[in-house]
Amino acid sequence: MATHDRGSSNAALGGRPAARVDLARHPARRASGRTQEIDRHVGARVRERRIMLGFTQQQLADLIGVTYQQAHKYERGINRISAGRLFEIGHVLSVPVNYFFEGIEDETTRAVSSRERMCLELARNFAHIPNERHQEALSQLARVLAAE
Repeated sequence: MATHDRGSSNAALGGRPAARVDLARHPARRASGRTQEIDRHVGARVRERRIMLGFTQQQLADLIGVTYQQAHKYERGINRISAGRLFEIGHVLSVPVNYFFEGIEDETTRAVSSRERMCLELARNFAHIPNERHQEALSQLARVLAAE
């Protein structure tokens, strides 16, 4: 049985020892729903930025020193990203840490729209065009079409 003596130092100081806590019966408290929403939001922002830059999950994982599976769990909000790791991810993705929290205060749970998905795919495909002249031509085309 796993127990933890919380009061051994109190007894040494003349105080009454605290009760022993049975850790098997009192597991760590789970994160609240709001906390999990924030973890998912931060993960989604990591994924969004990674895609904008044209990185695969494996490339991101290699750059931040974790496994592909861990990077996947970060992006899904399954595993919480520590402050130090988030700082490192921001550095690798060339954004400040607060980028990952933008939109939280006014966020309502919603699915990514088909337009947003198309924009992310466009950014990913654009980043994979090896010829800079082709990238510039596509950029000019987009400007002309947007001006219509």
